[in-house]
Amino acid sequence: MQDNIILVGLMGAGKSTIGRQLARRFNLEFYDSDKVIETRTGVPIPTIFEMEGEQGFRDREEQVIAELAQLHGIVLATGGGSVLRATNRAALKTGGKVVYLRASAEHLYSRIHHDKNRPLMQTDNPLQTLRNLLQAREAYYLEVADLIVPTGKQKVAHIVNLIAQKLNQLQDITYANAQS
Repeated sequence: MQDNIILVGLMGAGKSTIGRQLARRFNLEFYDSDKVIETRTGVPIPTIFEMEGEQGFRDREEQVIAELAQLHGIVLATGGGSVLRATNRAALKTGGKVVYLRASAEHLYSRIHHDKNRPLMQTDNPLQTLRNLLQAREAYYLEVADLIVPTGKQKVAHIVNLIAQKLNQLQDITYANAQS
């Protein structure tokens, strides 16, 4: 298996929760790019959005992703919008095996509608916002993904097992191709 596992997907897809479990399973270090940004700035993401706007946040995110993608032996949970910038997509693709945790807007909404710590959800119609974000970002998630794993009502352990199985299959294919 390649050094790093990188998780992408819309907010609420389970990147942090699943990422922690994958790190434990493979004995890798876990990073959440949003948490790294919060630790470095000393303020929560909504405050960064409030003070610097989305552009300021995306600049910080780009720097953090570039750094983290250079590490080895990690699981990285990215922010849902990290794929918006081509530089991030390139860093993610070269940084490890990218797993797209795919879920419907409706399912995501059911998971996060009470969370006030998501600046892009502070709208009159958060479900429609999620639909719009998914429509705008889906092609980018698919572009960077080595694996696509649906996340719905399955238990975290099931999703972690599925990802582990698919990563092992992918590694077998890569190894077989290198031998031929």
